[in-house]
Amino acid sequence: MATKKSNTTPTKKTTSKTKAITKDVIVSAYMEYVLMNEKTPKSVYKFAKEHAMTEAKFYKFFGSFENLQQGIWTAFFDNAMKLGQKTPEYANFNNQEKMLTFFFTFFELLTANRSYVMFTLKQHGDMMKNLSQLKPLRSNIKEFAATLIDQKNEEKSFKILKQPVSVFSEGAWLQTLFIMKYWMEDNSASFEKTDVVIEKSVRAIFDVFETTPLESILDFGKFLWKEKMN
Repeated sequence: MATKKSNTTPTKKTTSKTKAITKDVIVSAYMEYVLMNEKTPKSVYKFAKEHAMTEAKFYKFFGSFENLQQGIWTAFFDNAMKLGQKTPEYANFNNQEKMLTFFFTFFELLTANRSYVMFTLKQHGDMMKNLSQLKPLRSNIKEFAATLIDQKNEEKSFKILKQPVSVFSEGAWLQTLFIMKYWMEDNSASFEKTDVVIEKSVRAIFDVFETTPLESILDFGKFLWKEKMN
């Protein structure tokens, strides 16, 4: 017996699925705009219009393009921390290994986004304007370093042996800037020379912290001198 064909036809959806506007969506759109146009957007209104969102939706997440730029660096830091902490052995790492893990992961993320990072750090001729976007990153790294220093100080019995947290946390930030500058100028395959700089500089700063600096500082200095002569 033949099946009677239904006279009803499937109802087509009259509305297309609209992509939800999230913080990550805005960040991705902004980074793509910068890379494709080799400049930053001129206005929030025009940027929002081009990406099918309202200004209000943009301002829900970011107060300005400058704030968005800072948010991207915060995301790099947060993701590096999360990825590093997922390492099975992380909980048993000493402080030096934790900092090494962070720097290696952080610069892997920068390398994955190298075109954007290179553009945004060279956007202005004025270096201070370029560094202003790194303010939240500076706070995050100093806080991370301060936590490691506090933990190490707790292991020391005598107050005189405890290290000043502010000095060493600021040192960690200056170290970050140094490595970043080296990475930007590094043209070695897979940026392997940057990996060497990370390892030697982290070792040096922790040896200073432990007040046994001479060997590692000389080793780091010889590496930098050799690179400069080449």
